[in-house]
Amino acid sequence: MTKAVLGIVGGSGVYDIELENARWEKVSGPWGEPSDELRIGEIDGLPVVFLPRHGRGHRLSPSTINYRANIDALKRAGVTDLVSVSACGSFREELSPGTFVIVDQFIDLTFAREKSFFGEGCVAHVTVDKPVSPGLADKVEAAAKAEGISHHRGGTYLAMEGPQFSTLAESHHYRASGYDVIGMTNMPEAKLAREAELCYATVAMVTDYDSWHPDHGSVDIQAILKVMGENTAHAKRLVTRLAKELPEEHEPCPIGSDRALEYAVITAPEARDPELLKKLDAVAGRVL
Repeated sequence: MTKAVLGIVGGSGVYDIELENARWEKVSGPWGEPSDELRIGEIDGLPVVFLPRHGRGHRLSPSTINYRANIDALKRAGVTDLVSVSACGSFREELSPGTFVIVDQFIDLTFAREKSFFGEGCVAHVTVDKPVSPGLADKVEAAAKAEGISHHRGGTYLAMEGPQFSTLAESHHYRASGYDVIGMTNMPEAKLAREAELCYATVAMVTDYDSWHPDHGSVDIQAILKVMGENTAHAKRLVTRLAKELPEEHEPCPIGSDRALEYAVITAPEARDPELLKKLDAVAGRVL
């Protein structure tokens, strides 16, 4: 069995998590620099690795985050189960500001980001029809219930490029398309986590109604920041509860997230690029 290591990627407003025996550690890899050093420690004896997605002080916009370097660094740190905690807008009246949405699907409309570890010299096609590991999502939901945090299980997260918010027409279009929440950071993060064989789940913390709601109008940054502060406090409680309840041994993913590369690499061994293989040592070392 593999020892469980809980990884937390903190989005807007979540720049630190309270850990025991904590230290900031620089983890370098072949994909460039991650958003920040990793905060490594424990919660109730369970190893926890935290990464502020935008860097401490919120230095990085959604489009300039090096998602590949982030996932590679977390994998090198031993993470087995990764939870994204990030702010989002809502397309549903019932998903009001302050609600935590444990999404299970994504629509990726980003276009300015590197979306795969694989490419010329080593081609791989992973399955992402179910991008969220249901076992990990179950545990996140249980933690939210135990902490009395307003939450909703299931939903589709639309990932837009940003950094601007939606136009009114876009907001109405997305809402009519049946999407539930909108954010700027969970893609290609979820796809890369699958390529790295990490179990992945998302907690999308609603801060606003995007721009479609007739009673709320344009996205109000001041209002968002107020809700974000409240959400951050709840997020820290949720993470602490999740870490306390997560088994010490990593439980195999019921949909195979942690074995996603088993048959995914297509390139024949003799045709693989040695330089790319070196870069894939952490992400795909198990199968390469």
